[in-house]
Amino acid sequence: MLLDVTQVTVLPHFTLLVEFENGERRTFHMSDYMDQKPWDRLKSGNVFQGAFVENGTVAWPGNIDIDPETLYEHSVPLSDPNLKINEVTH
Repeated sequence: MLLDVTQVTVLPHFTLLVEFENGERRTFHMSDYMDQKPWDRLKSGNVFQGAFVENGTVAWPGNIDIDPETLYEHSVPLSDPNLKINEVTH
């Protein structure tokens, strides 16, 4: 089942909070990918913080994106779906 990403929030330590079209919110840790191409380019400066949603997935400037199936299959559901973003980051 392919689910489009509808929203992304960048968290500390190369982590993304991703919301999918079914309303599910999950955290995805990019740290395992950061030494692989093309994601190694996200380590410089504040490039990682520039994440945005494009064509149903998470993308970054410079034509970098990640497959939505990967985001879903390798992410962890939030234990409390009503958790606010600032509660996740602190």
